[in-house]
Amino acid sequence: MNKALKNIKNWIVYILGLYKNSDYVVEYQRVANVRSSIYMAVVVMILEVWMILRYVIKYVIPGKYEMSVPIFFHYTRYYWILLLVAVGMCIYASLYITGKIKKSSWVTNLCIILFSGSCLAFGIQVSYGDFSKGRMIICFLTMVLYVACLLIWRPAISIALLSLIAAGFYQLLETKAVSPETGLPVQFDKGDYINYITFFITLTMVAISIYQQRHREAVEAEKLYQSTIRDELTGIPNVSRFSDLANEYIERAPEGGLIYLFFNIENFRTLNDQMGYDEGDAFLRGFAMVLSDVFEGEPYGRLSDDHFIALTGADGYEDRIDRLRSIVHEHSGKEVYLDVKVGGFRPGSGDISPMRCADRARYAAGFLKNKSDVYYSEYDDKMDQNFRTRQYVLNNIDKAIKDGNIHVYYQPVMWSKDKKLCGCEALARWIDDEHGVISPGIFIPVLEECRQIHKLDKCIYEIVCRDMRRSLDEGRPVLPTSINFSRLDFELMDAVNVLEELVEKYDIEREYLHVEITESALTSDVEGLKAAMDQLRDKGYELWLDDFGSGYSSMNVLKDFRFDLLKIDMVFLKGFSENPNSGKILKNIIDLADNLGMRTLTEGVETTDSVDFLSDAGCGRLQGYFFGKPMPYDELYKKISDGEYEISSESI
Repeated sequence: MNKALKNIKNWIVYILGLYKNSDYVVEYQRVANVRSSIYMAVVVMILEVWMILRYVIKYVIPGKYEMSVPIFFHYTRYYWILLLVAVGMCIYASLYITGKIKKSSWVTNLCIILFSGSCLAFGIQVSYGDFSKGRMIICFLTMVLYVACLLIWRPAISIALLSLIAAGFYQLLETKAVSPETGLPVQFDKGDYINYITFFITLTMVAISIYQQRHREAVEAEKLYQSTIRDELTGIPNVSRFSDLANEYIERAPEGGLIYLFFNIENFRTLNDQMGYDEGDAFLRGFAMVLSDVFEGEPYGRLSDDHFIALTGADGYEDRIDRLRSIVHEHSGKEVYLDVKVGGFRPGSGDISPMRCADRARYAAGFLKNKSDVYYSEYDDKMDQNFRTRQYVLNNIDKAIKDGNIHVYYQPVMWSKDKKLCGCEALARWIDDEHGVISPGIFIPVLEECRQIHKLDKCIYEIVCRDMRRSLDEGRPVLPTSINFSRLDFELMDAVNVLEELVEKYDIEREYLHVEITESALTSDVEGLKAAMDQLRDKGYELWLDDFGSGYSSMNVLKDFRFDLLKIDMVFLKGFSENPNSGKILKNIIDLADNLGMRTLTEGVETTDSVDFLSDAGCGRLQGYFFGKPMPYDELYKKISDGEYEISSESI
């Protein structure tokens, strides 16, 4: 019984539209009414202009009545009043829709009510006169139809409004309508009365039906809108919505200034790997919930992956960070340790967009990488200089390539046995018209992080091939040159085909090009990389394993991949003289490579002791400042011409 009563109650609430609507739905319906009011106002304006012209044609032009301008306006005053009201409504509604005026709910509702009331009053005035003369009440019914079906109200309001209008107008006609000819009261006949009641019942049902349809449309539109402003996983604002909220918040910024906080969940990838993605997603949803609680009333959102952003008052932001970290620590299990790295950026008085501010906060957080004892970093002047350089790199890499600002410097590679030149390594240099020399330590990591490194590498390959062609054309000996391939080169371009096209374009031998593949590149897409390496080897290129021992070393690399040469990272030569273990490790690596059929090259050679040890240990090639820094093509060949370098007959 209770369930049945509850169902009846819910049905009544639904039919009458007594449920609470979200702000979005309310605004959606309000905008729909404003749009409808434009159509209604245009129709009313046309009708009123037509009525005024009709009056002029019927009475003024034939001269049936002698009338002055004031008398003319007196007789047509109702037309003019409604015309002006319609024009005003049309102008306001148009400005509202186009966003030319600040949207105010009460002003808009008041305008719609005044417009509707004016239309109804006009309909009542005209139809009252028509009814008294025995005519139909079409004007009144038309205006009621407009108000009920174009301007949609909640069903409860529609029922009450239409009932009041119907009863009131009927009562007016029944008690006040008098024939001007006989002076006797004019009344509805039974047939008209039934039609009148039927009209209003039907109109009420239509109005309710239109409201329910429009409400469903509003709800669906809200769902679609929410999907564009809410992060799909966590339900909190996404990047776009955060930007909008931040702009609104800045206008009412609290005293003490603002600060953007970028949050990076440290060790989250390990959580995904060990606990599974479902557990990782659950953690992100929980973190988002805590974030919304800590920054309630302030802009916050999820940027991507395990990265979140918030904009808050600069006073007391440390407490908010501590609250978030403490909650994350509570959720850290024994298997996975989690923490939060936070980057901060305080916007100045300049007009900087929220997303540019968020980028700076993210950049500050990036300086905390591999710093276990520090969890907060704030953007400062030094970071700003680096950040601007970073942005310059991203914005100008294409232009630098086009304008010839990317250069190749060649670092000599020597045989250890006779210290003769057997080749070189091609290294990128950016000599900019505006910034001068930009360090490779700046632009290469930026291009790698932003997946633009393939542009640089392709440029380097072409310059190397072009320089080789130049050497051949000038009758100079061609030095075998190693060129660096990153993991992204194989992902972002057809690296093998790119190299093949350049070799054919400049007509050089493939044996002059040695392909260096960084060890870290072998940690992803193993099968795809193997296939590309097999293609390179089949076409006649030597494959070198670069940076062995730089921090990613794994014996699986030597087991799973086949290389022609193992390039030992300079890390083993740091503190070489003071650390006897360095020599033992180097000797074992060289022996291991020899047993696997690989030649060896050690980079970072800077001292005589290193040269002597590596030569005695059997390392075939040596590279480092001891033999020369990277230099331009012309400088290298000048040193060869001057006898500073002697090219080995066994250079290939």
